[in-house]
Amino acid sequence: MTTVPHSAGRGAPRPWSASSDTLLERLKKLHPQSIDLSLGRIERLLAALGNPQDTLPPVVHVAGTNGKGSFLAFTRAIAEALGKGVHVYTSPHLVNFHERIVLAGPHGSAPIAEDFLVDCLARAEAANGGELITLFEITTAAAFLAFAETPADLLLLETGLGGRLDATNVVKHPLLTSITPISIDHVSFLGETLTEIAGEKAGILKACVPCVVGRQMQEAFTVIARRAEEIGAPLHVVGRDFDMYEQHGRLVFQTEERLIDLPLPRLNGRHQIDNAGTAIAAASLLFGDALAARALEQGVTHAEWPARMERLSVGGLHAFVADGTEIWLDGGHNAAGGQVTAHTLAELDERLPRPVHLVYGMMETKDAHAFIAPFKGLVERVYTVPIPDEPNAFDAEALAEIAKAEGFDVVPTASVPDALTRSQAALDGPGRVLICGSLYLAGHVLKLHG
Repeated sequence: MTTVPHSAGRGAPRPWSASSDTLLERLKKLHPQSIDLSLGRIERLLAALGNPQDTLPPVVHVAGTNGKGSFLAFTRAIAEALGKGVHVYTSPHLVNFHERIVLAGPHGSAPIAEDFLVDCLARAEAANGGELITLFEITTAAAFLAFAETPADLLLLETGLGGRLDATNVVKHPLLTSITPISIDHVSFLGETLTEIAGEKAGILKACVPCVVGRQMQEAFTVIARRAEEIGAPLHVVGRDFDMYEQHGRLVFQTEERLIDLPLPRLNGRHQIDNAGTAIAAASLLFGDALAARALEQGVTHAEWPARMERLSVGGLHAFVADGTEIWLDGGHNAAGGQVTAHTLAELDERLPRPVHLVYGMMETKDAHAFIAPFKGLVERVYTVPIPDEPNAFDAEALAEIAKAEGFDVVPTASVPDALTRSQAALDGPGRVLICGSLYLAGHVLKLHG
């Protein structure tokens, strides 16, 4: 891949003086009072910008409820192990907006530079002309400018919400699509049943474009398969066309033609075996005979995806706990996320039993009962926390009532440091603390941890 500086392709320098934070705050004011999922607003804006979505590098478009980010992390790591330049688009960010737009460069991929982000946001704002538009739509348009103007071999593109009417679904001819596991989430926008939600996710399927389908409940898969047959999208399905499993402490990936023995994924949790296997299936389609086992090994062992059962390094928040106490962080926020996180916590306890406490914060738009229920029998106490600067988050007292109703011993607290301090006093020695319930909480924790 030939690379150029991230500022290339933009023409003469523009005298933008605002920071990206200032621009983003201003763009939030263009948000409609109510969101009707549609493509009309972003299609209008992209046309005014010269339709950059039509000149993107080859696109892998990903939808699903859980596992999208991990799938992208593994796919990116595999592609980069092959020497490919990779752009990545994800949301939401954890600490800094720049994380959402990762650009290929001569020394590997990195979050977009501030000057280029400001440039792209300002051009999108000018082209929009003050019309109502959601923040995700206008920032997606800005991201497409950056991706179109920076050379790369591949763009890994994650949907923001759903699929069929998601702002990313203006890409008409992706190289590959993938649908990761689907569960109940965002019911006010996508529907209250698995069938309805799967129908929205399946909206990213394109005629003649292969789709790698992660492990699904039958109800969701039936919808995906029906849509694929309607439009002529070939499916590559886990359990039928490929499979992956743990054997003797190794990851085994298998098709009819091939069996690959690899180290276990770097990312924690049995569910990451599925995510890694789905990424390997995607990489097999993308790179064919060029896909060496060494690149797969490097990919699964080097993939990074913060706040997904991440053990925080010593420092920062460890000042509030005893030496030897483990602090874990996970951004899962729906029923399926709670199940896989609880399962991973149980696996940790099998290997090294320790008293376990939860520090728990959540957005009011999520099903707090369904998320925390799988932790029954695993944790001794729950400490609920508010999420700073998030008006739609549960306050600690309301969330504590929900956890109590699910049968937990609960203490509402004022902050994460307060929760950790109280937890440590109760533990009276080294323990294991999991901070969980929201990506917004995870981002706040990473800022605190430093």
